Amino acid sequence: MNFIKTTEQDSYYNNLEDMSINEIIKHINKEDKTVPLAVEKALPQIEQVIEHVVSKLNTGGRLFYIGAGTSGRLGILDASECPPTFGVSHDLVIGLIAGGDDAIRKAVENAEDSTTQGWEDLKAYNISSNDIVIGIAASGTTPYVISALEKCNEYHIITGCITCNKNSPLSLTAKYPIEVVVGPEFLTGSSRMKAGTAQKMVLNMITTTSMIQLGKVKGNKMIDMQLSNEKLVQRAIYMIKSELNVSDKEASELLSKYKTVRNSINHGRQ
Repeated sequence: MNFIKTTEQDSYYNNLEDMSINEIIKHINKEDKTVPLAVEKALPQIEQVIEHVVSKLNTGGRLFYIGAGTSGRLGILDASECPPTFGVSHDLVIGLIAGGDDAIRKAVENAEDSTTQGWEDLKAYNISSNDIVIGIAASGTTPYVISALEKCNEYHIITGCITCNKNSPLSLTAKYPIEVVVGPEFLTGSSRMKAGTAQKMVLNMITTTSMIQLGKVKGNKMIDMQLSNEKLVQRAIYMIKSELNVSDKEASELLSKYKTVRNSINHGRQ
């Protein structure tokens, strides 16, 4: 297999300990600027994955992210932000991490090396061919993720992945790979940096685009967001006011009565 793990190659910079703070952050920033361009090259792959996500969610399926370490945490972050942002159920987008919930805060030794636990974690959610699973691994070599996707393929569950190496074992396993090749990290091998940024950007695209396609956005507003604090309540009032051309008081009364921006706008038009 012709596989070069660019995420593990030596940094373009050396003697980091001799650099000033200014030099370090300038070089990090220089490397970070290359990430959006790498993501841009992967847009056709990202589009293809989103098409399958939308199709599955539209027919009652779920989106699963599965990863280890930074990759797993990023998947959990993206999944956990969907309910408050788009008003969807907590079991519509689900993030799984090697080592379980304990690994969200602290590394769990050897958890990512298991070739059986990933599938066991998916089975706990009664995974089926109605769902779609996206493996996340910067290196593209994480056994926990690869083995889970292999099992998904066996059971005809659509699989995608987000990785930062070309032609990795994970890319070759997923039916719809997304490869964002960001090159060596500023700090050699520290894939929480450029690779992590790239993964977060792709995850943002997947869920935001999917939710727009599912009708969870009107114009450019989050009309189904959960009103969990005063800032969001005020944002909701502003949305209702702008959409219906009513006063702050009228918008507030509508929101108090109908509880959501969507319902307030719908009833305000009647």
